[in-house]
Amino acid sequence: MTEVTDFPNSNKDKLVSDMKVVVSDAEELLRATTDVAGGKIGELRERITERLKIAKLRIADAEELLLDRSKAAARATDEYVTENPWRAAGIAAGVGLLLGVIIGRR
Repeated sequence: MTEVTDFPNSNKDKLVSDMKVVVSDAEELLRATTDVAGGKIGELRERITERLKIAKLRIADAEELLLDRSKAAARATDEYVTENPWRAAGIAAGVGLLLGVIIGRR
């Protein structure tokens, strides 16, 4: 499985979503051209169908990886907050204060 590690999770989610749209559009294109006959077209349709199957598997793997990483991040955050409640509250208050200052300047 190819792993994309250079993107933050939100970009990975968007990439997976975009790939699903591309696969869906390609499948729709294949359905729309089923009446078109010809040796080259049939051969191309078979290759595209095979590549779409592979793409679907890779998308499913990427989704599973994202879900696993999200769950691990949530567990790590939960453990940190449980072990350091005052520190976590201080960080949250600091972030809230920073956001308040930024918003207040507008």
